[in-house]
Amino acid sequence: MKILVDADGCPVKDIILKVAKEHGVELVMVKNVCHEIYDDYAKIITVEKGRDVADIALINNTVNGDIVVTQDYGVAALALAKKAAAINQNGLVYTDDNIEGLLMKRYMNQQMRKKHKKYSKTSKRSKDDDKIFELKFKELVKSML
Repeated sequence: MKILVDADGCPVKDIILKVAKEHGVELVMVKNVCHEIYDDYAKIITVEKGRDVADIALINNTVNGDIVVTQDYGVAALALAKKAAAINQNGLVYTDDNIEGLLMKRYMNQQMRKKHKKYSKTSKRSKDDDKIFELKFKELVKSML
């Protein structure tokens, strides 16, 4: 098992790193050339800038039993198809039961943006959000060991 992180813009990289170290789990962070990430523990995969390039690299390195951290529902769906676990930065564990509804929600939001309709933006991240993520992420890692 390894943990793969869609690291471009991921607000919980430090928590993921801490938990990976605690459990001795391999950690892979995938980012594009526009982002700077350095760590002695994690393997950093750097890809060229482009639409979905980091996502494709992440999924290409994912196998059955891995954990993928991403806020992208499409990446989560691909991870689930590979029999990997997937979780977002807020501690939502993606499952076969909830991914279809999430993908539909994403589609509907895209359609609203195309029509310039108003849509709600997510609120600023808090320390409580980080605590919730850490708790859910630790539970997920322990369940996969």
